[in-house]
Amino acid sequence: MSIGTIILLVVVVIVLWVIGAFNGLISRKNRVAEAWSDIEVQLKRRYDLIPNLIETVKGYATHEKTILENVTKARTAAMSTEDPKAKLQAENQLSQTLKSLFAVAENYPQLKANENFGKLQDELTDTEDKIQAARRFYNGNVRDYNTAIEVFPRNIIAKMFGFGQKELFDVDNDTERQPVKVKF
Repeated sequence: MSIGTIILLVVVVIVLWVIGAFNGLISRKNRVAEAWSDIEVQLKRRYDLIPNLIETVKGYATHEKTILENVTKARTAAMSTEDPKAKLQAENQLSQTLKSLFAVAENYPQLKANENFGKLQDELTDTEDKIQAARRFYNGNVRDYNTAIEVFPRNIIAKMFGFGQKELFDVDNDTERQPVKVKF
């Protein structure tokens, strides 16, 4: 083998490796996007359930107007946010306001006995479980993607082609640990 052939083989191997690394990063990036889409599907389901829940509660808890308004505002903020980091904060706020709404509902036995309210509460609970599962799936894909763009020598390819870190979609632990505040 001549030196020219060896150099050509080395170049071909390097080019094939770069193509493989690039395609692997694209694949991981697309999995992250797909996982984010799964989260958005579940969030939309939650957004669609909330107005029905509010209407059901309105009939029973007429003097709890502030809580109902807070849920509506939190829902609107969460729906209008696109940035994953800002969306996380808005979703955490929405979760807190929903907890407040359910805490208020505890004080209305007729509301708790209402069949529609019970079904909506069950559906919302199911949706929250699905959001958590979608969040875990998304975070797993983000972890794999972030690891792939950080390890040597793929980090060189990632920098060359502009692959950047993705944010995890975690709950706000400080918010989640605080008890729900309900004022009467």
